Amino acid sequence: MDDPKVLARMRADWNDRAGEDAYYYVAFGRRDQDDEEFFATGSEMAAALALELKRLGGRDAALEIGCGPGRLMRPMSRHFTEIHGVDVSDEMIRLARQRLAGTPNAHPHHTSGSDLSLFPDAKFDFVYSYAVFQHIPSRDVVFNYLQEARRVLKPGGILRCQLNGLPPHARQYDTWSGVRITPQELTTFARDNDLQLLALEQIWTQYMWITCRKRGDGAAPAGPARIRNISNALTGEAVAPAAGPMAAISLWVEGLPADCSLNDTGITADGLPCRLTYIGEPEADGVAQVNAFLPEGLRTGLVPVALAWRGQPLCPPAWVRIMPAGPAVPRITTVTDGVNLLSGNRIVTGSVKVTMIEVTHPGEFHATVDGVDALEIDSFCADPIGRRYEFNFRLPEAIRSGPHEVRIALGHRMLAPLPIEVA
Repeated sequence: MDDPKVLARMRADWNDRAGEDAYYYVAFGRRDQDDEEFFATGSEMAAALALELKRLGGRDAALEIGCGPGRLMRPMSRHFTEIHGVDVSDEMIRLARQRLAGTPNAHPHHTSGSDLSLFPDAKFDFVYSYAVFQHIPSRDVVFNYLQEARRVLKPGGILRCQLNGLPPHARQYDTWSGVRITPQELTTFARDNDLQLLALEQIWTQYMWITCRKRGDGAAPAGPARIRNISNALTGEAVAPAAGPMAAISLWVEGLPADCSLNDTGITADGLPCRLTYIGEPEADGVAQVNAFLPEGLRTGLVPVALAWRGQPLCPPAWVRIMPAGPAVPRITTVTDGVNLLSGNRIVTGSVKVTMIEVTHPGEFHATVDGVDALEIDSFCADPIGRRYEFNFRLPEAIRSGPHEVRIALGHRMLAPLPIEVA
Protein backbone atom coordinates (compact mmCIF):
# COMPACT_ATOMS: atom_id res chain seq x y z
CA MET A 1 0.00 0.00 0.00
CA ASP A 2 1.09 3.60 -0.62
CA ASP A 3 2.50 5.31 2.48
CA PRO A 4 0.87 8.78 2.94
CA LYS A 5 4.08 10.00 4.56
CA VAL A 6 6.09 9.05 1.47
CA LEU A 7 3.65 10.84 -0.83
CA ALA A 8 3.63 13.93 1.40
CA ARG A 9 7.43 14.00 1.39
CA MET A 10 7.51 13.64 -2.41
CA ARG A 11 5.12 16.56 -2.79
CA ALA A 12 6.93 18.78 -0.28
CA ASP A 13 10.41 18.08 -1.68
CA TRP A 14 9.40 18.66 -5.29
CA ASN A 15 7.51 21.82 -4.40
CA ASP A 16 10.69 23.07 -2.73
CA ARG A 17 12.77 22.17 -5.79
CA ALA A 18 10.26 23.83 -8.10
CA GLY A 19 10.44 26.99 -6.01
CA GLU A 20 14.24 26.98 -5.88
CA ASP A 21 15.03 26.22 -9.56
CA ALA A 22 12.48 24.00 -11.30
CA TYR A 23 14.36 23.84 -14.61
CA TYR A 24 17.57 22.65 -12.98
CA TYR A 25 15.95 19.88 -10.97
CA VAL A 26 13.96 18.65 -13.98
CA ALA A 27 16.78 18.63 -16.53
CA PHE A 28 19.87 19.04 -14.24
CA GLY A 29 21.67 20.80 -17.08
CA ARG A 30 22.41 24.28 -15.76
CA ARG A 31 21.27 26.59 -12.99
CA ASP A 32 18.96 29.47 -13.89
CA GLN A 33 18.11 28.46 -17.46
CA ASP A 34 15.74 30.63 -19.47
CA ASP A 35 12.61 29.15 -21.03
CA GLU A 36 14.11 28.71 -24.50
CA GLU A 37 17.18 26.81 -23.30
CA PHE A 38 15.18 24.65 -20.92
CA PHE A 39 12.63 23.54 -23.48
CA ALA A 40 15.40 22.92 -26.01
CA THR A 41 16.89 20.33 -23.64
CA GLY A 42 13.80 18.17 -24.17
CA SER A 43 14.01 17.98 -27.96
CA GLU A 44 16.31 14.95 -28.11
CA MET A 45 14.22 12.94 -25.65
CA ALA A 46 10.98 13.90 -27.40
CA ALA A 47 12.44 12.69 -30.70
CA ALA A 48 13.44 9.39 -29.08
CA LEU A 49 9.95 8.91 -27.62
CA ALA A 50 8.41 9.69 -31.01
CA LEU A 51 10.21 6.67 -32.49
CA GLU A 52 7.84 4.48 -30.47
CA LEU A 53 4.76 6.02 -32.08
CA LYS A 54 5.00 3.79 -35.14
CA ARG A 55 3.78 1.01 -32.85
CA LEU A 56 0.46 2.79 -32.32
CA GLY A 57 -2.84 2.11 -34.03
CA GLY A 58 -4.17 5.58 -33.12
CA ARG A 59 -2.97 8.90 -31.74
CA ASP A 60 -5.98 10.31 -29.95
CA ALA A 61 -4.51 10.79 -26.47
CA ALA A 62 -1.19 10.53 -24.62
CA LEU A 63 -0.22 10.79 -20.95
CA GLU A 64 3.05 11.81 -19.31
CA ILE A 65 3.68 10.60 -15.76
CA GLY A 66 5.72 13.24 -13.92
CA CYS A 67 5.35 16.09 -16.42
CA GLY A 68 7.08 18.79 -14.36
CA PRO A 69 6.81 22.22 -16.06
CA GLY A 70 5.84 20.61 -19.39
CA ARG A 71 9.25 20.23 -21.03
CA LEU A 72 8.24 17.09 -22.97
CA MET A 73 4.50 17.72 -23.21
CA ARG A 74 5.05 20.68 -25.52
CA PRO A 75 6.91 18.81 -28.30
CA MET A 76 4.92 15.60 -27.80
CA SER A 77 1.62 17.49 -28.14
CA ARG A 78 2.02 17.76 -31.90
CA HIS A 79 1.60 14.00 -32.26
CA PHE A 80 -1.77 13.68 -30.46
CA THR A 81 -5.24 15.17 -30.46
CA GLU A 82 -4.86 15.69 -26.70
CA ILE A 83 -2.04 15.18 -24.24
CA HIS A 84 -2.25 15.07 -20.46
CA GLY A 85 0.43 15.28 -17.80
CA VAL A 86 0.37 14.51 -14.07
CA ASP A 87 2.75 15.54 -11.31
CA VAL A 88 2.87 15.19 -7.52
CA SER A 89 4.04 18.81 -7.17
CA ASP A 90 1.29 21.42 -7.40
CA GLU A 91 4.01 24.05 -7.93
CA MET A 92 5.32 22.16 -10.99
CA ILE A 93 1.77 21.97 -12.34
CA ARG A 94 1.33 25.71 -11.81
CA LEU A 95 4.46 26.29 -13.91
CA ALA A 96 3.29 23.78 -16.53
CA ARG A 97 -0.04 25.57 -16.95
CA GLN A 98 1.82 28.83 -17.53
CA ARG A 99 4.37 27.36 -19.93
CA LEU A 100 1.75 25.41 -21.91
CA ALA A 101 -0.79 28.22 -22.17
CA GLY A 102 -0.08 28.41 -25.91
CA THR A 103 -0.56 24.66 -26.39
CA PRO A 104 -4.34 24.23 -26.22
CA ASN A 105 -4.37 20.43 -26.45
CA ALA A 106 -1.99 20.04 -23.45
CA HIS A 107 -3.56 19.52 -20.03
CA PRO A 108 -1.39 19.29 -16.86
CA HIS A 109 -2.96 17.92 -13.66
CA HIS A 110 -1.93 17.78 -10.02
CA THR A 111 -2.34 14.25 -8.59
CA SER A 112 -1.70 12.25 -5.44
CA GLY A 113 1.68 11.05 -6.66
CA SER A 114 0.83 7.35 -6.83
CA ASP A 115 -2.17 6.77 -9.10
CA LEU A 116 -3.98 7.91 -12.24
CA SER A 117 -7.47 7.95 -10.75
CA LEU A 118 -8.30 11.13 -12.69
CA PHE A 119 -8.58 9.07 -15.85
CA PRO A 120 -10.98 6.31 -16.96
CA ASP A 121 -9.93 2.89 -18.16
CA ALA A 122 -8.58 2.57 -21.71
CA LYS A 123 -8.27 6.31 -22.45
CA PHE A 124 -4.72 6.61 -23.79
CA ASP A 125 -2.86 5.36 -26.84
CA PHE A 126 0.53 6.20 -25.35
CA VAL A 127 1.78 6.58 -21.76
CA TYR A 128 5.36 7.66 -21.14
CA SER A 129 7.66 8.79 -18.35
CA TYR A 130 11.25 10.02 -18.19
CA ALA A 131 13.45 10.99 -15.22
CA VAL A 132 10.57 10.50 -12.77
CA PHE A 133 10.54 6.97 -11.36
CA GLN A 134 14.26 7.32 -10.57
CA HIS A 135 13.26 9.90 -7.91
CA ILE A 136 10.51 7.87 -6.23
CA PRO A 137 11.67 6.31 -2.93
CA SER A 138 8.96 3.62 -2.80
CA ARG A 139 8.86 0.42 -4.86
CA ASP A 140 5.12 0.19 -4.16
CA VAL A 141 4.52 3.62 -5.69
CA VAL A 142 6.53 2.81 -8.83
CA PHE A 143 4.71 -0.44 -9.48
CA ASN A 144 1.34 1.08 -8.65
CA TYR A 145 2.02 3.67 -11.35
CA LEU A 146 2.88 0.89 -13.79
CA GLN A 147 -0.34 -0.93 -12.89
CA GLU A 148 -2.28 2.27 -13.38
CA ALA A 149 -0.57 2.90 -16.72
CA ARG A 150 -1.78 -0.48 -17.91
CA ARG A 151 -5.32 0.33 -16.76
CA VAL A 152 -5.57 3.64 -18.61
CA LEU A 153 -4.01 2.32 -21.84
CA LYS A 154 -6.27 1.29 -24.68
CA PRO A 155 -5.87 -2.30 -25.92
CA GLY A 156 -2.88 -2.11 -28.22
CA GLY A 157 -1.59 1.02 -26.42
CA ILE A 158 2.09 1.50 -25.62
CA LEU A 159 3.88 2.23 -22.34
CA ARG A 160 7.41 3.61 -22.64
CA CYS A 161 9.18 4.57 -19.42
CA GLN A 162 12.59 4.95 -17.83
CA LEU A 163 13.48 3.56 -14.41
CA ASN A 164 16.53 3.46 -12.19
CA GLY A 165 18.16 0.14 -13.00
CA LEU A 166 21.38 0.61 -11.04
CA PRO A 167 22.26 -2.36 -8.82
CA PRO A 168 20.35 -2.19 -5.51
CA HIS A 169 22.13 -0.97 -2.40
CA ALA A 170 21.38 -1.03 1.29
CA ARG A 171 21.07 2.69 2.00
CA GLN A 172 17.67 4.30 2.35
CA TYR A 173 16.11 5.77 -0.77
CA ASP A 174 14.86 9.36 -0.88
CA THR A 175 13.01 11.69 -3.25
CA TRP A 176 16.17 12.36 -5.28
CA SER A 177 17.98 9.02 -5.30
CA GLY A 178 14.93 6.83 -5.70
CA VAL A 179 14.31 3.12 -5.55
CA ARG A 180 16.25 0.84 -7.90
CA ILE A 181 14.37 -1.70 -10.00
CA THR A 182 15.89 -4.91 -11.38
CA PRO A 183 15.32 -6.24 -14.90
CA GLN A 184 13.82 -9.40 -13.38
CA GLU A 185 11.18 -7.35 -11.56
CA LEU A 186 10.11 -5.77 -14.85
CA THR A 187 9.95 -8.99 -16.82
CA THR A 188 7.87 -10.53 -14.02
CA PHE A 189 5.59 -7.49 -13.91
CA ALA A 190 4.98 -7.67 -17.65
CA ARG A 191 4.26 -11.40 -17.51
CA ASP A 192 1.93 -11.15 -14.50
CA ASN A 193 -0.02 -8.27 -16.06
CA ASP A 194 -0.31 -9.74 -19.56
CA LEU A 195 1.79 -6.98 -21.11
CA GLN A 196 3.72 -7.65 -24.27
CA LEU A 197 7.29 -6.70 -23.32
CA LEU A 198 8.91 -5.22 -26.43
CA ALA A 199 12.06 -3.57 -25.06
CA LEU A 200 14.22 -3.85 -21.97
CA GLU A 201 17.26 -1.71 -22.61
CA GLN A 202 20.27 -0.27 -20.76
CA ILE A 203 19.84 -2.65 -17.83
CA TRP A 204 21.92 -2.02 -14.69
CA THR A 205 22.07 1.70 -15.48
CA GLN A 206 20.22 4.70 -14.07
CA TYR A 207 18.48 5.01 -17.43
CA MET A 208 16.90 1.61 -17.93
CA TRP A 209 14.01 1.66 -20.41
CA ILE A 210 11.03 -0.59 -21.00
CA THR A 211 8.43 -0.63 -23.75
CA CYS A 212 5.24 -2.64 -23.24
CA ARG A 213 2.05 -3.08 -25.24
CA LYS A 214 -1.29 -3.70 -23.61
CA ARG A 215 -2.54 -6.78 -25.37
CA GLY A 216 -5.71 -6.49 -27.42
CA ASP A 217 -8.41 -9.01 -28.19
CA GLY A 218 -6.13 -11.04 -30.41
CA ALA A 219 -3.05 -10.88 -32.58
CA ALA A 220 -2.89 -11.35 -36.31
CA PRO A 221 -1.80 -14.84 -37.28
CA ALA A 222 1.89 -15.25 -38.05
CA GLY A 223 3.08 -16.06 -41.53
CA PRO A 224 5.98 -18.38 -42.29
CA ALA A 225 8.97 -16.91 -40.47
CA ARG A 226 12.45 -16.53 -41.90
CA ILE A 227 15.64 -14.86 -40.65
CA ARG A 228 16.48 -12.71 -43.63
CA ASN A 229 19.72 -11.26 -42.28
CA ILE A 230 21.87 -10.90 -39.13
CA SER A 231 24.02 -7.85 -38.41
CA ASN A 232 25.84 -6.20 -35.55
CA ALA A 233 23.14 -4.38 -33.54
CA LEU A 234 25.38 -1.37 -32.90
CA THR A 235 27.35 -0.96 -36.13
CA GLY A 236 25.22 -2.66 -38.80
CA GLU A 237 28.21 -4.69 -39.97
CA ALA A 238 27.94 -8.37 -40.86
CA VAL A 239 30.22 -9.41 -38.00
CA ALA A 240 30.09 -9.16 -34.19
CA PRO A 241 32.76 -9.57 -31.49
CA ALA A 242 32.48 -12.52 -29.12
CA ALA A 243 32.54 -10.32 -26.02
CA GLY A 244 32.46 -6.73 -24.82
CA PRO A 245 29.94 -3.90 -25.21
CA MET A 246 29.71 -4.41 -29.00
CA ALA A 247 28.76 -8.11 -28.71
CA ALA A 248 25.17 -7.64 -29.84
CA ILE A 249 23.27 -8.74 -32.93
CA SER A 250 20.15 -7.74 -34.85
CA LEU A 251 18.02 -10.41 -36.46
CA TRP A 252 15.93 -9.14 -39.38
CA VAL A 253 12.96 -11.48 -39.33
CA GLU A 254 10.27 -11.90 -41.94
CA GLY A 255 6.89 -13.17 -40.69
CA LEU A 256 7.61 -12.62 -36.97
CA PRO A 257 4.42 -13.31 -34.96
CA ALA A 258 2.82 -10.01 -33.93
CA ASP A 259 2.38 -11.32 -30.38
CA CYS A 260 6.09 -11.97 -29.77
CA SER A 261 7.40 -10.69 -26.44
CA LEU A 262 10.80 -10.68 -24.78
CA ASN A 263 9.20 -13.00 -22.23
CA ASP A 264 8.30 -15.73 -24.73
CA THR A 265 10.90 -15.33 -27.50
CA GLY A 266 14.35 -16.89 -27.38
CA ILE A 267 17.55 -16.56 -29.40
CA THR A 268 20.51 -18.88 -29.13
CA ALA A 269 23.96 -18.52 -30.68
CA ASP A 270 25.74 -21.84 -31.14
CA GLY A 271 23.21 -23.29 -28.66
CA LEU A 272 23.92 -20.68 -25.95
CA PRO A 273 21.07 -18.37 -24.83
CA CYS A 274 21.29 -14.69 -25.78
CA ARG A 275 19.72 -11.83 -23.81
CA LEU A 276 16.98 -10.21 -25.87
CA THR A 277 16.61 -6.44 -25.59
CA TYR A 278 14.27 -5.24 -28.33
CA ILE A 279 11.50 -6.34 -30.69
CA GLY A 280 10.61 -3.80 -33.37
CA GLU A 281 7.53 -3.24 -35.45
CA PRO A 282 7.48 -4.79 -38.93
CA GLU A 283 8.57 -2.42 -41.69
CA ALA A 284 6.70 -2.02 -44.98
CA ASP A 285 8.34 -5.19 -46.34
CA GLY A 286 7.15 -7.21 -43.31
CA VAL A 287 10.61 -7.51 -41.73
CA ALA A 288 10.98 -6.86 -37.99
CA GLN A 289 14.17 -6.20 -36.03
CA VAL A 290 15.00 -8.31 -32.97
CA ASN A 291 18.08 -7.35 -30.92
CA ALA A 292 20.04 -9.46 -28.47
CA PHE A 293 23.35 -9.47 -26.62
CA LEU A 294 25.57 -12.46 -27.32
CA PRO A 295 26.29 -14.96 -24.52
CA GLU A 296 29.56 -15.27 -22.67
CA GLY A 297 31.89 -18.04 -23.84
CA LEU A 298 30.79 -17.89 -27.48
CA ARG A 299 33.30 -19.32 -29.93
CA THR A 300 34.56 -17.40 -32.95
CA GLY A 301 33.94 -18.19 -36.59
CA LEU A 302 30.60 -18.88 -38.28
CA VAL A 303 28.01 -19.82 -35.65
CA PRO A 304 24.34 -20.77 -36.03
CA VAL A 305 21.68 -18.44 -34.60
CA ALA A 306 18.27 -19.94 -33.81
CA LEU A 307 14.99 -18.17 -33.05
CA ALA A 308 12.25 -19.73 -30.92
CA TRP A 309 8.80 -18.61 -29.78
CA ARG A 310 6.95 -20.10 -26.83
CA GLY A 311 9.54 -22.83 -26.55
CA GLN A 312 9.31 -23.99 -30.17
CA PRO A 313 11.63 -23.24 -33.14
CA LEU A 314 10.14 -20.43 -35.19
CA CYS A 315 12.18 -20.89 -38.37
CA PRO A 316 15.38 -22.48 -39.66
CA PRO A 317 18.56 -21.06 -38.09
CA ALA A 318 20.80 -18.54 -39.81
CA TRP A 319 24.52 -17.89 -39.50
CA VAL A 320 26.66 -15.01 -38.30
CA ARG A 321 30.41 -14.48 -38.20
CA ILE A 322 31.87 -13.97 -34.72
CA MET A 323 35.34 -12.46 -34.38
CA PRO A 324 37.63 -12.31 -31.36
CA ALA A 325 36.96 -9.37 -29.06
CA GLY A 326 39.53 -6.62 -29.27
CA PRO A 327 41.27 -5.13 -26.25
CA ALA A 328 39.46 -2.48 -24.23
CA VAL A 329 40.52 0.99 -25.33
CA PRO A 330 39.56 3.59 -22.68
CA ARG A 331 38.18 6.73 -24.29
CA ILE A 332 36.91 10.05 -22.97
CA THR A 333 33.45 10.90 -24.26
CA THR A 334 32.67 14.13 -22.40
CA VAL A 335 34.30 16.70 -20.15
CA THR A 336 31.89 19.10 -18.45
CA ASP A 337 31.42 21.19 -15.37
CA GLY A 338 30.57 18.81 -12.55
CA VAL A 339 27.22 20.48 -11.78
CA ASN A 340 26.21 22.65 -14.74
CA LEU A 341 26.44 20.00 -17.43
CA LEU A 342 25.34 22.35 -20.21
CA SER A 343 28.40 24.52 -19.54
CA GLY A 344 30.53 21.99 -21.38
CA ASN A 345 34.23 22.40 -20.67
CA ARG A 346 33.68 25.86 -19.18
CA ILE A 347 34.08 25.12 -15.49
CA VAL A 348 31.89 27.39 -13.37
CA THR A 349 31.48 25.48 -10.09
CA GLY A 350 35.05 24.38 -9.41
CA SER A 351 34.23 20.74 -10.16
CA VAL A 352 34.84 18.66 -13.31
CA LYS A 353 33.05 15.58 -14.61
CA VAL A 354 34.89 13.29 -17.04
CA THR A 355 32.93 10.47 -18.67
CA MET A 356 34.86 7.52 -20.13
CA ILE A 357 33.97 4.23 -21.79
CA GLU A 358 35.72 0.84 -21.87
CA VAL A 359 37.26 1.43 -18.45
CA THR A 360 38.36 -1.84 -16.89
CA HIS A 361 40.33 -0.52 -13.89
CA PRO A 362 38.65 2.66 -12.60
CA GLY A 363 40.88 2.72 -9.52
CA GLU A 364 43.80 3.64 -11.80
CA PHE A 365 42.22 6.96 -12.80
CA HIS A 366 44.41 10.00 -12.17
CA ALA A 367 43.88 13.62 -13.22
CA THR A 368 46.03 16.75 -13.17
CA VAL A 369 45.24 20.34 -14.08
CA ASP A 370 48.30 22.18 -15.43
CA GLY A 371 50.39 19.43 -13.85
CA VAL A 372 48.82 19.79 -10.38
CA ASP A 373 46.91 16.83 -8.94
CA ALA A 374 43.13 17.12 -8.97
CA LEU A 375 41.32 16.98 -5.63
CA GLU A 376 38.63 14.68 -4.21
CA ILE A 377 38.45 12.24 -7.12
CA ASP A 378 35.51 9.85 -7.02
CA SER A 379 34.15 7.41 -9.59
CA PHE A 380 30.74 6.03 -10.48
CA CYS A 381 29.96 3.10 -12.79
CA ALA A 382 27.17 4.44 -15.01
CA ASP A 383 26.99 1.36 -17.26
CA PRO A 384 28.72 -1.92 -16.37
CA ILE A 385 28.04 -3.43 -19.82
CA GLY A 386 29.52 -0.50 -21.70
CA ARG A 387 32.17 -0.07 -18.97
CA ARG A 388 31.16 3.58 -18.78
CA TYR A 389 32.38 5.51 -15.76
CA GLU A 390 31.90 9.04 -14.53
CA PHE A 391 34.87 10.56 -12.71
CA ASN A 392 34.34 13.72 -10.67
CA PHE A 393 37.03 15.87 -9.12
CA ARG A 394 37.68 19.34 -7.74
CA LEU A 395 40.08 21.80 -9.30
CA PRO A 396 43.36 22.32 -7.41
CA GLU A 397 43.34 25.35 -5.14
CA ALA A 398 45.93 27.17 -7.25
CA ILE A 399 43.85 27.14 -10.44
CA ARG A 400 42.51 30.56 -11.39
CA SER A 401 40.22 31.86 -14.14
CA GLY A 402 41.27 31.31 -17.72
CA PRO A 403 42.35 28.44 -20.01
CA HIS A 404 43.94 25.32 -18.50
CA GLU A 405 44.93 21.80 -19.52
CA VAL A 406 43.59 18.60 -17.96
CA ARG A 407 45.61 15.40 -18.31
CA ILE A 408 43.96 12.05 -17.61
CA ALA A 409 45.80 8.80 -16.97
CA LEU A 410 44.58 5.25 -16.37
CA GLY A 411 47.51 3.43 -14.88
CA HIS A 412 50.38 3.79 -17.36
CA ARG A 413 48.06 4.89 -20.20
CA MET A 414 48.16 8.66 -20.73
CA LEU A 415 45.31 10.16 -22.74
CA ALA A 416 45.44 13.26 -24.93
CA PRO A 417 45.29 16.57 -23.04
CA LEU A 418 41.90 18.25 -22.65
CA PRO A 419 41.36 22.02 -22.67
CA ILE A 420 39.05 23.62 -20.08
CA GLU A 421 38.11 27.22 -19.41
CA VAL A 422 37.69 28.15 -15.75
CA ALA A 423 35.18 30.93 -15.13
